[in-house]
Amino acid sequence: MSYKHFTLAERGKLELMVEQKMNYTAIADRLGRHRTSVMREIRRNRRKTHYNAEQAQKRYLKRRKACRPKGKLNCYGPLREYVMEKIALEHWTPELVCGRLALEYPDTPTMRVSHETIYRKIYTTGHYLDLLREELPQARKKRRKRGQGKYRRGPSIRNRVGITERPAIVETRKELGHWEGDTVVGKNQDGFIVTLVERKSRLLAATKTQTKRADEVRQAVIDALQDHPISWVKTITVDNGTEFADHQSISDELGVSVYYADPYCPYQRGSNEQVNGLIRRRLPKGTSFKGLTQKHLDEIVENINNRPRKCLGYQTPNEVFKQQRDMHMRALRA
Repeated sequence: MSYKHFTLAERGKLELMVEQKMNYTAIADRLGRHRTSVMREIRRNRRKTHYNAEQAQKRYLKRRKACRPKGKLNCYGPLREYVMEKIALEHWTPELVCGRLALEYPDTPTMRVSHETIYRKIYTTGHYLDLLREELPQARKKRRKRGQGKYRRGPSIRNRVGITERPAIVETRKELGHWEGDTVVGKNQDGFIVTLVERKSRLLAATKTQTKRADEVRQAVIDALQDHPISWVKTITVDNGTEFADHQSISDELGVSVYYADPYCPYQRGSNEQVNGLIRRRLPKGTSFKGLTQKHLDEIVENINNRPRKCLGYQTPNEVFKQQRDMHMRALRA
């Protein structure tokens, strides 16, 4: 007979049978329990000669709570150190931490924790992980749903080609070579970063510019993408800012089609918007770009490209881009 804990209803019946002075064997037969289990339950919870079902249930629940494990985040050092290092030093989200653990430690059950557990501990005041609250992408005093931002309608751009004319294959993310473009602005517009994100691999390329004049942004885009083979640069989708007004020169130089997202629809360039957010974690709004060098920016870009992404199955953009590139090269040699 497999063992299971006594229920409150069983304890109620047990109390009546104890009052009737029934022996252990008779009680066990009535309850369908082993005689030893009945004897252990009565001896453990009896006070003097009296057995009280309600008090026995309370003592049972108290013991169950006390014997529960404290949690791997508290008890298992390697897991605790991994979580703290990735969030505090590499600015990963709890979801990235959990997903990457499964890839790096596939056969180690002790190196597992859910992202909800991490969030819950971070937002528990007094827990040692609450120090990581400020390291989260959206650091708040308490957890809440994210709201939607507001975006201005961009000005009219000559010969603008809307996203509705973009090939349907771009939306599927099935092939390499489709990019999204935007700019990140420094304090008081003292510097700019032109960002380009490849849609399938989420690979980031970024170039610092002194202004966001169309000619300077055009050259930044060309410099960032011109070393890639033509098959890896097929389309670019940008917002409606005037910095991308010289789209025809970009198209002629790179042999690429440039499309504009609809106004008020940043989700149409969602990969780019998300990566810009990662840049902002390292260069928050209000940061002057005067002292920002291209070398420092390249270090930020490399860090982001080596950051696991949930949408990539917790692989990094560099890993996915390399896989796609190698597959393409093998296909050409075949």
